[in-house]
Amino acid sequence: MIDEPAAVQWSVGIEVAGGDGAEVMTLERIGNLADAVAADGGIASGIGRPSYGVKVLVEAESRESALARATEILRSAARTAALPDWPVSRVEVVSEEEEA
Repeated sequence: MIDEPAAVQWSVGIEVAGGDGAEVMTLERIGNLADAVAADGGIASGIGRPSYGVKVLVEAESRESALARATEILRSAARTAALPDWPVSRVEVVSEEEEA
């Protein structure tokens, strides 16, 4: 029997940003993003900035798979909220062990 890696809980923050001249995110638009990410237990940010982001907790076997899962959550929530598909500008991935 092969032991599979145990899933770990990760706190993942991802921010995407528009380039020069990008629209500034309004309270309404970030509120829509917050509503869309709430089902995954996430929070949204970006009011008054030409960027937006989410912070979510995910279970995954590795940092890379945690980031991939959180990116899926962000992209899905952004589509639901009709936000621009901007490139990722910042990520933060911290395991529950690292936070302790």
